Amino acid sequence: MTDFIQLFLSGLATGSIYALAALGFTLLWQASGTINFAQGEFVMLPAFAMLAFMSFGAPLSLSFVLTIAVAVFVLGWLFKRGLVDPLFKFGMMPIVVATIGLSIALRNGVRAGYSAEAHPFPSLFADKLFNVAGVTITLADVGTFGLAVAIVLATQAFLAKTVTGRAMQAVAQNAESASVLGINVPRMIFYTFAINAALAAAAALLVTPTYLAKFDMGEGLGTKAFFAAIIGGFNNSRGALVGGLIVGVAENLASAYISPAYKDAVALVIFMVVILFKPQGLLGRKEERKV
Repeated sequence: MTDFIQLFLSGLATGSIYALAALGFTLLWQASGTINFAQGEFVMLPAFAMLAFMSFGAPLSLSFVLTIAVAVFVLGWLFKRGLVDPLFKFGMMPIVVATIGLSIALRNGVRAGYSAEAHPFPSLFADKLFNVAGVTITLADVGTFGLAVAIVLATQAFLAKTVTGRAMQAVAQNAESASVLGINVPRMIFYTFAINAALAAAAALLVTPTYLAKFDMGEGLGTKAFFAAIIGGFNNSRGALVGGLIVGVAENLASAYISPAYKDAVALVIFMVVILFKPQGLLGRKEERKV
């Protein structure tokens, strides 16, 4: 039983990181109808950016702040203006294809331009263990889970309780009506891309100490985050958290009690089951279309 609890808690920490990346998927979809299949690489790039800043002597905290600024510009504004905006008028498929190509280009660009080796990354949390009722818990797992969930909940609170957040939700629901009401639609959509970039940087800060900074670290993370977003409900930001936690816990348990070989397949299996029985996701709402 203690092993099960330890695996469960460790899975929550991993799942909360998936939730951060999955939240980016849901935000972009709701605000602009965009699916970014380079989301995993959007987590990988800030990890290397923080390493670069730290190589110049900047502490981790300052490196993180500087990385957020760079990420908002490159992964937010430049990504939106340079790729999404020109292709948006042609529909969803060109954007999907372009972001898949972007993910490949970013992986190979980092491998060729920086390094193909894995690089260690400092952790926010001390290397401490706690023993509670026979269950060994690491400070890193507790801290990662708590900080990731806090970021997700803070993002949801911003969207629900601030004027800007409500304007962003109005744009997500109906851009034309929001424009009639005087809301600056392009600005609200940019804010969504900026928040996604900041969330990616936060995910990099939390996941890289465990996975190490490597050019392909975002490949699996992006896939699992996408599955988590679908499982929770692609049109519900709270679903990203639920889906991420489910995937993280399930893959940990499957790895321990079935076989480590099946760890990466768990998210796909859960995704397929949810799609078959609840296509809109666990917390998603049905969207009807007239034809």
